Amino acid sequence: MKKPLEQENHIPSAEPEKLYYSISEVAAMFEVNASLIRFWEKEFDIIKPRKNAKGNRLFTQQDIDNIALIHHFVKERRLTLEGARQKIKENRDDAEHNFQMVQSLKKLREMLMEIKDHIDESLTPQPPLQKRGGDMLLNSER
Repeated sequence: MKKPLEQENHIPSAEPEKLYYSISEVAAMFEVNASLIRFWEKEFDIIKPRKNAKGNRLFTQQDIDNIALIHHFVKERRLTLEGARQKIKENRDDAEHNFQMVQSLKKLREMLMEIKDHIDESLTPQPPLQKRGGDMLLNSER
């Protein structure tokens, strides 16, 4: 079962050396269908992929950042398309800042949960060792 982005706590980002991404790569980053990416492209003028000679869409990191913002508003905050459009139009800088802040907090939470799990594991009592004929055995092995 796929984990939703809000549980994965990551911001989809591209490898620095790659300039363009196919629609299938972008769709996979957000765990959505390519048709949804095409739909958002029509609905939001901030997504402007280039097209090659075959007509295939080529997305830049800026396009991916814009899709991440739209995904955050529509899928995570459950805004309507019009609501998301309005948020982006009203104050794009604030919207991006808030999105980045939420993503940073999610990463921090993930790190803290990993630390907690590690502490819990180290505090789990281990069965004592028992000597038997030169071999060390756990109590559970007796």
